[in-house]
Amino acid sequence: MYRFVETIKLENGTFFRTYFHRKRVEATFAAFFPDTAVFNPDEVLREHDFPKTGLYKCRIEYSNKPEMIEFVAYQRRDIKTLKLVEISAEPSAFKSTDRKQFVDAFALRGECDDVLMVRNGLLTDTSYANVALWNGKEWLTPVRPALFGTQRASLLAEGKITEADISVHDLPRFSRLRIFNAMVEFGEIDLPLSAIIF
Repeated sequence: MYRFVETIKLENGTFFRTYFHRKRVEATFAAFFPDTAVFNPDEVLREHDFPKTGLYKCRIEYSNKPEMIEFVAYQRRDIKTLKLVEISAEPSAFKSTDRKQFVDAFALRGECDDVLMVRNGLLTDTSYANVALWNGKEWLTPVRPALFGTQRASLLAEGKITEADISVHDLPRFSRLRIFNAMVEFGEIDLPLSAIIF
């Protein structure tokens, strides 16, 4: 079995969205390790000598217990274009260290910076982040992304985005697209729809 991973943002000594990371760890344990006590990722990170200044990606790889913890200085990728690519993998509520479906999709980007994945005609996400599209009234995010991210869960709870089925044919209804994940805040990558290459 593959190990699972939580990627948590650490900026100037503050860990981001730990509640939603903990909820995903709890769901993972309930599905795969139901007889094992669940660890709290926030507590695990604070047991280590973590950086107090700068922006870091904190990775906790785990199975039925934390197995590897690292703090890596983070620099955001520059994304300006997205290639639409078809995928077949089913969505997952669990973040595995197995990223084959994302790596395979990313390899199809051509001259673009990343891919915008499509399953059965419906948008899912990019190779490393969730997406939301602006229709002039609200930000809509795909109902069934390839990965149910923690910032996505946070934004839904705050009412800042709304779930919807978004087909490739729906794209002309939208004017902008935002890319976000545990490390990239909502609005940091905001692209015109012309950034999507068919």
